Amino acid sequence: MPTSIPTPASTVSDQLSTMKAGWGWFVALGVAFVILGFVALAHLLVSTVATALYVGALILVGGVVQVMHAFRVAGWARFFFWLLSGVLYVVAGGLIMYQPLFAAGVITLLIGVALVVGGVFRIIAGLGSRHAPGWGFIVFAGAITLLLGIEIIAGWPVNSVFILGLFLGIDLIINGVMTAMFGLSLRDKTA
Repeated sequence: MPTSIPTPASTVSDQLSTMKAGWGWFVALGVAFVILGFVALAHLLVSTVATALYVGALILVGGVVQVMHAFRVAGWARFFFWLLSGVLYVVAGGLIMYQPLFAAGVITLLIGVALVVGGVFRIIAGLGSRHAPGWGFIVFAGAITLLLGIEIIAGWPVNSVFILGLFLGIDLIINGVMTAMFGLSLRDKTA
């Protein structure tokens, strides 16, 4: 009895049909993200600590995996490299989880520095392409990024108790709105 082998086009079509049928779940997920975003904004300190703990847990788990990997590699040099790297990750993750507010301060400062550097690079890139269309938008975006970074650094360390929570809340709200809009656009395509 011959069976048909699915082609990539039929697989994509099947997945799209499945997504269209579940458009309501996307809308519900989007609404949940928006609600969680407003909860995060209402409790900035708790959101900041939760974010730092999450980052610490990820680093800790990554370190444990690297230590386990060290025992699977051949050669002493590689073994010690992976073992040392994994132990450093475990220690860093443990310290972040032990002192989440201190870690939030360090992460906030790093975010501020990264925004300043990224803003300067965008301004330079925009000014370097003055003959290309839209170069002014690149310079404008770079200036906004630079100013945001300067603002974060100027308010550091006081603002480190709420910056991560603020970013988390804003990200959840934006993600929620986009996910809900995606679900609604799928609904419109099924009608």
